[in-house]
Amino acid sequence: MNFYSLHKKAPNVSFKEAVIRGLAPDKGLYFPESITPLSTEFISNISNYSNEEIAFQVIQQFVGNEIPEEILKDIIKETLCFDFPLVDIENDIKTMELFHGPTMAFKDVGARFMARCLGYFNQNSGEDVTVLVATSGDTGGAVASGFLGVKNVNVVILYPSKKVSNVQEKQLTTLGQNIKALEVNGTFDDCQSMVKNAFLDESLLSKMQLTSANSINIARWLPQMFYFFFAYKQLVDKKKKLVFSVPSGNYGNICAGMLAKKLGLPIHQFIAATNANDIIPQYLTTEAYHPKPSVQTISNAMDVGDPSNFIRIQQLYDNKFTALKKDLYSYSYTDYQTREAMLYLYKNCNYIADPHGAVGYLGVKTYQEKNPNTQCIFLETAHPVKFLDVVEPVINDSIKYPPQIQAVIDKKKEAFSVENYEQLKSFLLKN
Repeated sequence: MNFYSLHKKAPNVSFKEAVIRGLAPDKGLYFPESITPLSTEFISNISNYSNEEIAFQVIQQFVGNEIPEEILKDIIKETLCFDFPLVDIENDIKTMELFHGPTMAFKDVGARFMARCLGYFNQNSGEDVTVLVATSGDTGGAVASGFLGVKNVNVVILYPSKKVSNVQEKQLTTLGQNIKALEVNGTFDDCQSMVKNAFLDESLLSKMQLTSANSINIARWLPQMFYFFFAYKQLVDKKKKLVFSVPSGNYGNICAGMLAKKLGLPIHQFIAATNANDIIPQYLTTEAYHPKPSVQTISNAMDVGDPSNFIRIQQLYDNKFTALKKDLYSYSYTDYQTREAMLYLYKNCNYIADPHGAVGYLGVKTYQEKNPNTQCIFLETAHPVKFLDVVEPVINDSIKYPPQIQAVIDKKKEAFSVENYEQLKSFLLKN
């Protein structure tokens, strides 16, 4: 399997090179040359397969022979060492909990898979690779945990000061070893812009090998397909129209779901549930894509004003707006509505949702007003303990720290402050 740049001004590359590069030389995102649907027999009998077997079937064509089969299976086994339960919420509404991994966020899967792939590719290399990543919350912790101690790989994480939760900050600033955290006086968009500038800086790239662990990297993005297959496997009723509501920021997760549909998973439609950062709801209304500065909300992981992966979504639909609009609905919600949804879920469904999951639930409720005969699953992307300052005042109850959080919450934060790209570049060259 080869991958091409969506800017179409760079050579096609192997899976290995796409993972190591992150971005193509023309700064485009990599995309698979072909997408071969899985057999209908496999889909029909999916309940008979383990999660590891499903993941191998899903990812194998994209990895090709770049990683030996047995090693790829070991990578998958190490990646999927936790549960992905489907939980009943209301009639025809379920949630899939993606927070049972080491950092209690859905990004654990992609980060662990990518770290192990990169570790395999770089195991005999005499040169270090620096993973440079911007985070609006959970990506940083997942990447830090996934790459901790990986040989010949250094990790530099940029995060916006005072715009991530205390738990999120501790998860990316307390590990040490090959993990460095940079605290940026600005927004996530500022962090992401600095990262993009680094990948455009030939004077920097001539001195070091950079790659990205955001969902722009195919090894971070592709494994997110697994969730949708795991959810479908657990459904008792597989005949009713299936709709996924995905809390969406950089749109890697929902893009992976759309790729899963291309592989043959019978998903009827998708809902991109967003907060005040409503670029995609506006796009689906006007057909005009207008990035804008991000707005800070209580669902901070979705505070993205120019989602990187939307270009991949457009490519999946051959850049045909009508075809995309048929499959994708998108709604935007305020912080007030998000808090109301969290309170409703707690009081009426005995369920504690984090702010992102609550936005996903709201997407389902809006969608079902006009589409009642559907089976909807919203993704619960992070454990509510990661947003205690938001969740506990809403539900008027306390949440105990799970073991994963207890392990880091009392550790000392260590972060370097940077104000602009030149300071970032200086840090990279010195470290």
